[in-house]
Amino acid sequence: MNLKPVPAALLAAGLLAVGSAGALGVSQMLQQPAAATAPAAPAPVTELAGTTPAGMPSYREIVRSYGPAVVGITVQGTHEAGGGQMPDFSSDPFLQFFRGLPGLRPMPPATPFRGQGSGFIVSADGLILTNAHVVRDAKEVTVRLSDRREFRARVLGADPATDVAVLKVDAANLPVVALGHEREVAVGDPVLAIGAPFGLEQTATQGIVSAKGRSLPGEGHVPFIQTDAAVNPGNSGGPLFDASGRVIGINAQIYSQSGGFQGLAFAIPIDVALRVKEQIVAHGKVEHARLGVRLQDLSPALAESFGLASHDGAVVTTVTRGSAAEKASLKAGDVITRIDGDAIRTGADVASRVGMASPGQKVRLTVWRDGSSRETEVALGKAEQAPVAAAGEPAPGALGLAVRPLSAGEKRQAGLDHGLVVEDVQGAAARAGIRPGDVLLSLNGRPIASVDEVRSVLAGKPKHVALLIQRDDTQIFVPINLG
Repeated sequence: MNLKPVPAALLAAGLLAVGSAGALGVSQMLQQPAAATAPAAPAPVTELAGTTPAGMPSYREIVRSYGPAVVGITVQGTHEAGGGQMPDFSSDPFLQFFRGLPGLRPMPPATPFRGQGSGFIVSADGLILTNAHVVRDAKEVTVRLSDRREFRARVLGADPATDVAVLKVDAANLPVVALGHEREVAVGDPVLAIGAPFGLEQTATQGIVSAKGRSLPGEGHVPFIQTDAAVNPGNSGGPLFDASGRVIGINAQIYSQSGGFQGLAFAIPIDVALRVKEQIVAHGKVEHARLGVRLQDLSPALAESFGLASHDGAVVTTVTRGSAAEKASLKAGDVITRIDGDAIRTGADVASRVGMASPGQKVRLTVWRDGSSRETEVALGKAEQAPVAAAGEPAPGALGLAVRPLSAGEKRQAGLDHGLVVEDVQGAAARAGIRPGDVLLSLNGRPIASVDEVRSVLAGKPKHVALLIQRDDTQIFVPINLG
């Protein structure tokens, strides 16, 4: 199946506009009145830890015990003119499904909107977790329980970086969910989602964990849980349960070419959500840490170029000036292999670990540099620090490159103190994607300022080399096969 580019196809599985022609009509037709019942007290987790005689999870017991703690959320508010970038619905039929959603519809000033989402109660005195995008721009938030009681909710805080929000209702003795840990769940484990897709409250769908630690564009702080449990607009903010009835995630996004569920859904790990909740409850806001680097995943070819036996790790391509990374003497070409002793597989692992740490917190990095491993302690900075533009691309000889040194003016303009400009490219470098105008910054981790330095590296007749190049404002390592 040919999938559309991820940035266009990853959508918040969230709100349902009142003006949407079929969606609310279906909801109104299908929602039948039901007798109000008192919320069922949550059963102890030990009662749910078993399975049915057939060996399957007892989804019936999970819904019975914890369904009452899953809530529907209705929001109302107004959109102001110039309140954000409006997508072009006419140019992409993929976005037609979301025409009219809060925050996505071109509207005149102060146009009212309504929307729906889901959430779940985590404390008996009325704390509720949901997605930040569910309550974005909301002036009024109403929470509806399974027994049809309704409460006006206050938004205690929302963190767009993780898409987690905390609500509070004035109530007592509310049913609550049991909380688990994402780390205890493995790929292939069964899961259950409960929410209000298209406004149809208390809808349960089941599936399995399809993958863990997914990194999505623009979501660097969150190592998503991927599932195939059906999640649709309106499910956003609802809980994802494991087979024992513990919440392991918050349903947040879907990958879709149609606007509806197509087998790929993503949930925020509950461990991430709870850390956000603690900061919001304590301080009313969330602060994320920042290391101050740009990273690239370590491919097998790059690993061989750096002399690493494993291709697990994240290559530093850029170090931001004045950042925590620069103060800790990290540099381009370093490979981060561990954080506080935990193995790093990809750049997403680094982003999530650092993003969920606190500013000022010290972490221990294990770094591969110049053929050996070393450890360094870093005091993390704040995520609000603005990134500094970086630079970089390739160079000469058997590589198939013709290069020249940067002029003084070019160095000032690019903010570089070394590098070679690619004038012409062919052969191995051309096949690797190097282009004229790229700037070669380093070769196999060695900073390059002259053609002789390139020749010196190539004199060893390596089978693979790793070039750090700058193109426009981006630095990236490019592996080239010379064998």
